[in-house]
Amino acid sequence: MKTWLSTFPVLFALLSAVWAADDRPNIVLVMADDQGYGDAGYTGHPFVQTPNLDAMAHEGFVFDRFYAAAPVCSPTRASILTGRNPIRAKVPNHGRYMRQEEITLAEILREAGYATGIFGKLHLGSGQPDSPANPSAMGFDEWVIGLNFFDNDPYLSRNGVVERRTGKGSVHVMDHTWAFLEKHKRGDQPFLAVVWFPSPHDPHEEVPEGESLYEGREHAGYYREITLLDQQLGRLRGELRRMGLAENTILWYCSDNGGLVHETSGGRAKKGSLYEGGLRVPSIIEWPASQLKGRSAVPVWTCDMLPTLLAMAGVESANPHLLDGVDMSGVFSGEVTEREKPMGFWHLFQNGQATWNDRILKAIMEKQAAGAPLPHDPSRMRKDIDAFPQFPEDVETGHAAWLDWPWKLHRLEDGSRYELYNLEDDPMEARDLSSRPEYAVRFRAMQKQLDEWSRSVIRSINGKDYEPETIPSLVKRKGESFK
Repeated sequence: MKTWLSTFPVLFALLSAVWAADDRPNIVLVMADDQGYGDAGYTGHPFVQTPNLDAMAHEGFVFDRFYAAAPVCSPTRASILTGRNPIRAKVPNHGRYMRQEEITLAEILREAGYATGIFGKLHLGSGQPDSPANPSAMGFDEWVIGLNFFDNDPYLSRNGVVERRTGKGSVHVMDHTWAFLEKHKRGDQPFLAVVWFPSPHDPHEEVPEGESLYEGREHAGYYREITLLDQQLGRLRGELRRMGLAENTILWYCSDNGGLVHETSGGRAKKGSLYEGGLRVPSIIEWPASQLKGRSAVPVWTCDMLPTLLAMAGVESANPHLLDGVDMSGVFSGEVTEREKPMGFWHLFQNGQATWNDRILKAIMEKQAAGAPLPHDPSRMRKDIDAFPQFPEDVETGHAAWLDWPWKLHRLEDGSRYELYNLEDDPMEARDLSSRPEYAVRFRAMQKQLDEWSRSVIRSINGKDYEPETIPSLVKRKGESFK
C-alpha cells in the first residue's frame, strides 16, 4: 500500500478478514482501444462479426448511451481508475502520466482485500520498476502492460521486467488475464482484473482466427481486429465459466473512445472529437448472481464506473477528492430513470505526447539484459509527477462540452463560439440552437454551469484537491520504492 494513503481521511470498508470472499464479487473490466458505438453486431453494424459481444448483450445489461470521458485513450483510462475528469489528474490528452496523489479503484479495492491485476495497454504511466507512475504505484499487485498500442510480437513489461512476445498482442493480453484468473480462482480473496486490449487501434496487423474476413471492404484491418477482440472476449467469458467464477463476477465491457469510421460511430464525427461520434461507445455489463439483464438509455460514462462498482461490491470509501462520476447502479433495477448530474468533457486543454511502446520497451529490455543502469530515460520515470504548473481559472483553450441530457453545449475556439443541441431531437448534432431566442435562458444557464465546472477542473489540475499540503510539498517522499 502507498504509505501516503493513510494521510488522507479515507475510510475503506472492512478488511478481507471481515468479509467472506465468496460474498464479494470479482470484477473484470475489459476495454477496447478505438471501437466505435456502431462497430458491433448488437449495435447494428452491417457486417462486422462480433458473436461474443452479441451474446453478452443478449444475456447481460446494455447501456445504449454510454460515454467515454474523453475522445482519446489516456484520459478515459484515468477516468475509470479515479472516477474523475482526467484533467483533474493531469491526464488532459494521450501519453500523459497520472498523478500519484490520485486515489484509484485498484487501491481502494486492494485495501478492501482484493487481489488486483492489470493486463494490456496502460498508456497512463511507466512500465519501469521503481517508478512512481507504474501500475504498482496505482494499486495493482500484478501487471503485464504495454505503454501504448501494440500489435504482433510486442514488447511488454511484466512487473517491471520487459520481455518480447511472439504472436498477437491481444491474445497475449488474454493469456496473462487467464493466468491471473487461474491463480486466484480458489483464493481467499476476490479479485479485480483490468483488461485493456490494444485492438482495434491501428496499424491493424493482428488478424482473427479462422477464415480471412472482410476482403475488399474499406477499413478491413480495423474490423478484423474487432473480430479478434471479440474472440478474446469469448475466451474470457468461457474461462470464467470453466473456472466456476462467472456467477459472481462483474464483467464490464466498453471502449476508450469513439471509433475510426465516422459512418458507424454512433453520432457526428469520430475519435478525437467531442461530438457524439468521438465519445459514445459500446458498453455491456453482466453479473449473473444479480441477474443483471436488460438495457437502458440513461446516460452513463466512464467516470461513473468507480462509484458504481464500489456500490455493487459493497465497498465504502470516503474519497476526499471531488468525483465527477456518480453511482449509477440504480439503473439496473429501474430505480434510476434519468441522469441528475451533468457530464463535463474537455479536449485539447493541453497537447498529447507520443509514446512508442515497442521502441521504448525494447531499449529498456536491452539495458536490463546488459545489466545497465536504469532508468532508460529519467524523464519517463517521473513524467508529469513533479509538475504542478498553475493555470488561471479562466482558461478556455481547446474544445469543451457540457451534457445535461438531452441538452449538449459545446464551447469551441477558445471560448469565442458556442453551439447548443438537443440530442433527443437531433442525435447527429446538426442543428445549432444557440442563437434561437426561445432557448436563450437554457443557453445562458448551461454556459454558467460549464464555466463553473471548468474552473473547478483547473483548480484540481493546479493541485488544490491534495490538501492540506501545499504545492511544493506534494512530491512523493524521496526514495519511496514501488516494485
